[in-house]
Amino acid sequence: MDPTRAGVDPTRAGVDLDARLTVELASVVSGARRRAHRDGDPQIDTAHLLHSLLETDPGVRSAFDGGPRMARVLGYLVQRSIGYGLRWQGTVEDSGAVPVLREDAVTGWSPPAVAAMNHALERAARRGEPRASGLDLLAALAADRSCRAVEVLERAGVDVLLLSGRLLGAGPRARQV
Repeated sequence: MDPTRAGVDPTRAGVDLDARLTVELASVVSGARRRAHRDGDPQIDTAHLLHSLLETDPGVRSAFDGGPRMARVLGYLVQRSIGYGLRWQGTVEDSGAVPVLREDAVTGWSPPAVAAMNHALERAARRGEPRASGLDLLAALAADRSCRAVEVLERAGVDVLLLSGRLLGAGPRARQV
């Protein structure tokens, strides 16, 4: 997906982007930005977004079984944030969703993170919703089988195909995975 087609540049959209996100999702973006900065990462990536989604959005947490799988997902994400486990620090995330080196690349965001945000906004628009929710972003992350967020989910034992299937067409509520 071409991020310029949807016209979303999370670093420049400011109020416009905030107006297109639920309060919870705007909080997720702020949390992901703080997490990337705190981790010393040059960009918000999809794992930062997933971590912030799970910490911030009760609707996203309810999409999971809340048990051991959820704890394992958070465990991988915490390990990553302290520099242990998955070794991504200082590298650019490239899932192949969009080319890594582009003139119109979004500063401070990995290309897959931009693509996921655009996909979430498009998903909400297809439902006729003016704002994207955390479940929209979770569905977008799960749809990119090569992104860091999916790697975390799979390592934690989450069936990403099942998750994607359950979120497909799900509105504000999704069944548990």
